[in-house]
Amino acid sequence: MLETELTRTLKIQYPIFLAPMAGGPTTPELVAAISNAGGLGNLGAGYLTPEQLRSMIREIKQLTDQPFGVNLFVPEQRIESEETIGQMADHLNIYRVELGIVQNPAIQKYSESFEEQVQVLLDEEIPVFSFTFGIPPQDVIQTMKQRGTIVIGTATTIEEAKQLEAAGVDAIVAQGSEAGGHRGTFLKSVSDTQIGTMALVPQIVDHVTIPVIASGGIMDGRGLIASLALGAAAVQMGTAFLACPESGAHTTYKQKILSENEDCTEITRVYSGKAARGIRTEFMNDMHRYPGKIPAYPIQNAMTRDIRQAAAKANNPEYMSLWAGQGLRLATDRSAAATVKQTIDQANVLVKLIFNLRRVGD
Repeated sequence: MLETELTRTLKIQYPIFLAPMAGGPTTPELVAAISNAGGLGNLGAGYLTPEQLRSMIREIKQLTDQPFGVNLFVPEQRIESEETIGQMADHLNIYRVELGIVQNPAIQKYSESFEEQVQVLLDEEIPVFSFTFGIPPQDVIQTMKQRGTIVIGTATTIEEAKQLEAAGVDAIVAQGSEAGGHRGTFLKSVSDTQIGTMALVPQIVDHVTIPVIASGGIMDGRGLIASLALGAAAVQMGTAFLACPESGAHTTYKQKILSENEDCTEITRVYSGKAARGIRTEFMNDMHRYPGKIPAYPIQNAMTRDIRQAAAKANNPEYMSLWAGQGLRLATDRSAAATVKQTIDQANVLVKLIFNLRRVGD
């Protein structure tokens, strides 16, 4: 009943995608669980080394014979002055002292090699490749498509969507401002791209000819039906699965997802240097008063990594990056499969209700 052209192309049962949440939540178990339940599991692989990426892909393949996707970050070359980096390092030492970890840790690299990550995806012949933060080189997109891989880009404005279609992608994730974590903005400033999902999806649908996947604040069957009514071919859900048993999110992180409300998130750059929506923490509140310049992504992300890791070990959520969307009050700790089933069951009930109302109206 909820089949779309995109679900037929991908050979999946339901128009539900797992958001590719990088940093640990999208474990092989979670990715496989979504795919086995009839949706499309997605591995958030932006921070994985090529070796880790290959290992996780192979583990997913052992857990499911259904299609799944892998998401990478389009590389961003940022240059910051030594003064800006030095000032930030000194300031971050305040938190390191509080957490009892080494000050001024050496940072070997700011990000993984995109080219090497792409090669792993080609070697492993993954079914779906998605990307965020821009548009990869044309040879990457074309090589993927020649191998039979479905290519999906991420847009937060109509112009970004149009450029993605021109670049040859097969589908576009329309990511509204309600979305948790980092959004895929790449043409304008974050302040110019705070467009909600309900407004963004139909406008992108009207300006491109390829399937659109709605993302941002979608947590259940009501969001799925609303998105399909707006012209989307599928939905992408992240926060809805964060507290699932299969999720790799820290236990303390899961507890915060289940206990916080819709007004507890805000957009911040203090953890990574790139705007991202997460549950408000003491670190965010304190760092927002920092008088200096915050280094751009991925520099700031690398500089705060040891703090976030130490906070996780100490079960201290106030220094962890608790990425979450605005629909977090609707999150549950059901299994991934149960969440997919509940979403589809609710959507089917709504479809029948709408059909019956139409019959009454006729």
